[in-house]
Amino acid sequence: MITSEIVQFSLIWWLTDSYRSATVVSWATLSALLPRAVLNPVIGVLVDRWNRRSILVISHIAIILAMAFLGYIFQTDNDPVVTIFIIIFICAISKSFQSPAMLSSTSLMVPAEHIPRVAGLNQLIQGIMRIVSPSLGAILLLKFPMSGIVMVDIAGASLGLISLLFVMIPKPEKTSGQKSCFSGRNLVFQDIMEGIRYIRNWPGAVEMLGISTTVNFLSCPAFMLVSLLITGHFGGDEKMFGTISAAIGMGMICGGILLSLWSGFRRPMITSLMGVIGMACALLITGIIPSYADEVATISMFTGGFMIPVSMAPIQALVQKSVEPELQGRVLSLMDWISSIISPVSLAIAGPVYDELGSQIWYIGSGVLALLIGSAAFFSQKIRDFGDPRYLASESKTPDRCKRTIA
Repeated sequence: MITSEIVQFSLIWWLTDSYRSATVVSWATLSALLPRAVLNPVIGVLVDRWNRRSILVISHIAIILAMAFLGYIFQTDNDPVVTIFIIIFICAISKSFQSPAMLSSTSLMVPAEHIPRVAGLNQLIQGIMRIVSPSLGAILLLKFPMSGIVMVDIAGASLGLISLLFVMIPKPEKTSGQKSCFSGRNLVFQDIMEGIRYIRNWPGAVEMLGISTTVNFLSCPAFMLVSLLITGHFGGDEKMFGTISAAIGMGMICGGILLSLWSGFRRPMITSLMGVIGMACALLITGIIPSYADEVATISMFTGGFMIPVSMAPIQALVQKSVEPELQGRVLSLMDWISSIISPVSLAIAGPVYDELGSQIWYIGSGVLALLIGSAAFFSQKIRDFGDPRYLASESKTPDRCKRTIA
């Protein structure tokens, strides 16, 4: 995972430095998000049906082959931008299988009382990747051509593949009351609809996903296109890009440490909404500071990174604790799909906005709107109580054919 982040950092900066176009960078990022936005519902069904360990092994092999081809293209093609988009797309498909396979395996291997802390540790790992990868990526960009840097991901994926040979992931057991949900005669579409019905009948889930989708639309370009803020507003270079990317990662580390030690409030949405409001304030500050205040930008983006696990980990842990393992693949994928499908749209809009109006306007607008959304959500009891065991026990509405276990 670290080597993958190193190559992604290097590719984004190479595109930024080579083309100086927000549209090119946004399309590269779009290539990474599109499989997740389009295929996640189907991927979730397949994760529930297939062997999760095999899925992880195959996805690693696909990344190795794609990176090897990209290294060859960098050596032979003077303008490999289109090929870069295609390779990023292929790797994104593989990673789209990896995430639900890994997350849905957690509840099979971890006691329920420790799942919230594991969710915090997962965010901690993400933060470590963000702080280590930019530093190593910047060093590699100074020392090696891109054809050599992509080989780093081949080495990392190979190590991941080898490690999977020593890990056994239990297969989820299906209860007799749930057999109809998984019978061979069901089509993929029917299984997707089963997951949608599950989410729709979960009190507060639709409202929570609406907030998540809107906040993701606002914040995605702010974190994904930070290189354009650095070059366009602050006039920085790859060193500043690495510094701010590392600050975001360090914030995620600190937030992950906090949640690995403290599971959050009893009502997960209170913790999550606090994260949304904190993130909104950080983006707003980043947008209004002058161009010479790069130190303040580093601090504000650190705060934004800190709030990412605070807003995300409680919801992830809630799903892992409350949803049966044999359903988790499709439920996790659907929830991730619903909240993230807007990301390609926001990036497609943000690219021209950055080019025409500058990057600051997006940070200011997204900060103000996310702050209003997060604050308003505190006044909705249904949203505040989403995931509260007392609320679930008294008002649960389970799907007709798939019953949810209330942790």
